[in-house]
Amino acid sequence: MSEVEGEPPLARFGGSSPPRAPWLAEALATAPDRSEFLCDGAAIELLTWGERGLPGLLFLHGNGGHADWWSFIAPYFAKDRRCAAISWSGMGGSGWRDQYSIEAYARELVGAIDAAGLADAGPPVVIGHSFGGIPLMYAAVHHTDRLRGGIMVDSFVPPPERKKPGWAVSGRNPPRYASEAEILMRYRFAPHQDSAHPDIVDYLARHSVREVAADTPPGKQWTWRFDPRMWATLDRSAADPLVEQANLPIGLIYGECSALVTADHVAQLASRLPDCRFAAAIPHARHHIMVDEPIALIAALRVGIAALEQKP
Repeated sequence: MSEVEGEPPLARFGGSSPPRAPWLAEALATAPDRSEFLCDGAAIELLTWGERGLPGLLFLHGNGGHADWWSFIAPYFAKDRRCAAISWSGMGGSGWRDQYSIEAYARELVGAIDAAGLADAGPPVVIGHSFGGIPLMYAAVHHTDRLRGGIMVDSFVPPPERKKPGWAVSGRNPPRYASEAEILMRYRFAPHQDSAHPDIVDYLARHSVREVAADTPPGKQWTWRFDPRMWATLDRSAADPLVEQANLPIGLIYGECSALVTADHVAQLASRLPDCRFAAAIPHARHHIMVDEPIALIAALRVGIAALEQKP
């Protein structure tokens, strides 16, 4: 399937849910405990799986996503791990801020470790997809003692000269739609891609929207669970000088067909990290690896976590 922008992946379903594959239904049946914690005055959405006292895993989603991007991945680790996922402030079910920063997002990461009890058996491994890898890199330098190591999933640290992607820059109010079906039919990924797993896309989309009061009452409308002002204040470039200071074991996983992270990006990042334990490509996967090759990602994460926890 092409990365060229085309029809939104759920348009053909007209607002109805496609049937779920048995493995996905089974994973989602292991429902997380849902709660929130406060960080710098914002309520942060927290999902947890597994028993406290087990080794911890923290999952971080990408730009415009939410904690449930990991709800069909984390259950595969919950038997032997205490797992958690958060929604960054300004995204998902978390509160919005007047201003956003990588430093503040790193504090949300650390706050999640404490709120979820991920460090009861020692510092946890942190896994960040896409944008989630940037606060992970910041925490690897400024909160080194709180992490065992990290895995960046189709993620890289943008250099200062790299411009914000055009699809990510917005200061407008989010659009509103008359029905849930209409907004679901417009849901798309950035960068754009289709998926061979529309059941996953449907699940993610339904957790990406919220019902609000209509502009002209009475009635309801639907909009996105994302603060469009976030990119107006966020500076990603502060993380780039930190790469050489990340004195924790780091692993890199990327999509072989990613439109965002290339093999060259990964090789350059691996060469700069003081302790890069591995760099592995997921065949046939694009940027949103859990949407393309979820089972392969689970297998790669299992191997990667073991590599991080071994002594060099």
